[in-house]
Amino acid sequence: MSSSPFRLMPTPEDAALTAELKGLDASGNEIAIPVVRESPLTIYLNRQEIVTAMTLGDQPQALAVGFLRNQNMLLADDEITAIDYDADLSVVVVRTARTTNYEEKLQKKVRTSGCAQGTIYGDIMDEFDKITLTSSLKVKASELYALSAAINAIPSLYLKAGAIHGCALAQGSEPLIYVEDIGRHNAVDKIAGHLFLNHLSAADKIFYTTGRLTTEMVLKTVLMGAPILVSRSGFTEAGVALAQQAGLTLIGRMRGSRFTVLSGAERIIFDDIKQAVADDKASSSQSSSAQASTLGGKR
Repeated sequence: MSSSPFRLMPTPEDAALTAELKGLDASGNEIAIPVVRESPLTIYLNRQEIVTAMTLGDQPQALAVGFLRNQNMLLADDEITAIDYDADLSVVVVRTARTTNYEEKLQKKVRTSGCAQGTIYGDIMDEFDKITLTSSLKVKASELYALSAAINAIPSLYLKAGAIHGCALAQGSEPLIYVEDIGRHNAVDKIAGHLFLNHLSAADKIFYTTGRLTTEMVLKTVLMGAPILVSRSGFTEAGVALAQQAGLTLIGRMRGSRFTVLSGAERIIFDDIKQAVADDKASSSQSSSAQASTLGGKR
């Protein structure tokens, strides 16, 4: 992978993200396994408490900023003057130069289908309807296959302990950011926060999630400005309708060389994905043979 400034990957070796618990296996034998931690994080915007989210616990500043941006509480031209994080209290305070008050907006909220209680507030559709996604970005079917394979090869907390979702931002077949959390909406917010804090754009990027393609995921992808959303999971009817309304390319059930497109197919170049799979297998086989030969020669 490149040394792109976007580079952000999971840290499965971080002991603070898991706890070792004892139990019994199917044969009644005692075992000890790593289990992901679930912690509350209270987010303030200036002096106002906005929400308490259940989260994995890493990247709290990016999560807070991304959540506020995706709720249209942080505006595109807002200046963040400080971000204060108190680990003992599990509180993040995002401070802006602009005076804010969202008391009325906070009265209008929708609990989403996202795990760990996703929430959407107030007038989010007003911002959604103003966004025009780029139509110039194209992606080859073979690149989608390569992207899926690359993401599966990233060291992951999911492989260590399970019970979490992953989200990635990619350019072509290269993952540039990959984050995880117990709720897929939290993972999206972390990426959105990272982009906002680093003044980066998702307009020419592909967004990938392990979670379902629901209205919440479509909303947050469009608000981020990414024109293509990919998932290994399935769709909801409302999510597809919203993607079509926004002109978002929506690709689900992405596993191996198979996927389904229900919106925005004009951004996809349907090249020979089977050949890409064959070339990948041949390359992997040659690499394994070369490694075995090298190891054999050292004996």
